[in-house]
Amino acid sequence: MNDKAKRVKYLRALEKAANRFALALKKEDFSDSIFASSIEQNLKLLNKCEPVYLDSTYSKELENFVNLCCFSQLDRFELISKFNTLEKIKKQNQYKKTKHKNQLYDNLFS
Repeated sequence: MNDKAKRVKYLRALEKAANRFALALKKEDFSDSIFASSIEQNLKLLNKCEPVYLDSTYSKELENFVNLCCFSQLDRFELISKFNTLEKIKKQNQYKKTKHKNQLYDNLFS
């Protein structure tokens, strides 16, 4: 398997784990035992793929969030806020195309 395929597989596994953690954290009937079983399932998923070097800010923060969920003793609300900042970073990288770009220039020069 080449490097790009390994990277994509690792990123998909990280995103899947992060989304599972977020769903477990945001449930109304949150319990530590259910979250612990979620950690075990996600660790099995992550152990299947080989970790690779990540260079973008989003992917680094994604990896940090998953590691925090798995290996730290932060409480539920701190983890939710970390996930929310992760989502902010993800949305910053997306952009909207201006629909009528030519009209903008026409208004400036007329």
